[in-house]
Amino acid sequence: MYYLGIDLGGTNIAVGVVNDNNEIVARASTKTKVETAEQVADGMAETARMALTNAGLTLADVEWAGIGSPGSANQETGIIEYANNLPFKNTPLRQMLSDRLEGKKVFLENDANAAAVGEYMAGALKGAKNAIAITLGTGLGGGVIIDHKVYSGSNYAGGELGHTVIVKDGRPCTCGRKGCWETYASATGLIKTTKIHMEKAPKDSVLCQMVEGDINRVSGRTAFDAMRKGDPIAKEIVDEFITDLSVGCVNMINIFQPDIFCVGGGICNEGETLLAPVREYVAREQYAMNAAKKTVICKAQLGNDAGIIGAALLGKM
Repeated sequence: MYYLGIDLGGTNIAVGVVNDNNEIVARASTKTKVETAEQVADGMAETARMALTNAGLTLADVEWAGIGSPGSANQETGIIEYANNLPFKNTPLRQMLSDRLEGKKVFLENDANAAAVGEYMAGALKGAKNAIAITLGTGLGGGVIIDHKVYSGSNYAGGELGHTVIVKDGRPCTCGRKGCWETYASATGLIKTTKIHMEKAPKDSVLCQMVEGDINRVSGRTAFDAMRKGDPIAKEIVDEFITDLSVGCVNMINIFQPDIFCVGGGICNEGETLLAPVREYVAREQYAMNAAKKTVICKAQLGNDAGIIGAALLGKM
């Protein structure tokens, strides 16, 4: 059998057809129209049909569809109770998609949780009983697996790891709090930190030259690339970012003590330049430093496919 996995974002809808080996055999994507919930549901259904066509399949060949959506996703009711970048407020998204897919069974999960399911079923978290996956992107998404099940809390809004505070009265966050982990350790947070430090950097420094003096050209790679070329301020930026990331990692490990903790997102292409110092920090700071068994910290394996694969496999959890 095959399964449809839908990774719903505020910018794009990505759909994959996934087989029993947890592999994407065909895919399709479209821009998300965000004026109304009906438009979003229409877009998901149209993109799903495109993916099936690309696979040479029909809806009859698919056992179910799964959606990974931003926001608070109530798995019991199939309702997105709230999503801050999509037109959802108590929106019955599961039923809306099922109606557009000839009554096909649909599963619904938060997008970060769906990505964690993907890594758990087919990636870096495979074989773990308890695990955490975080993604460093525009925000900092997190998914928690406890005893082989996604942890969603009593109101299906659990696992918002990026909205734990690491700096009291720190940077303002889109959630309304200040000092959230995601405002420092996401790709957006790294870019912000880089821009702040660039204000004191000499104009002829490697850091400034890499963006030709235009602060708006700073990316998540800028500081790492400049550090490798010997720029001392860039090294400060990278060290600060890694510390901010590590503080949150220790917090999560102290709370959940997972078997495996995987880190995803484009920044993870830095590999051991990023992860080795994170492991060193965690080893020094974690509460269970003398335990015989410790959390394995590693890079996520599925990249942008984690959300698609996880959404497709929600029916197997």
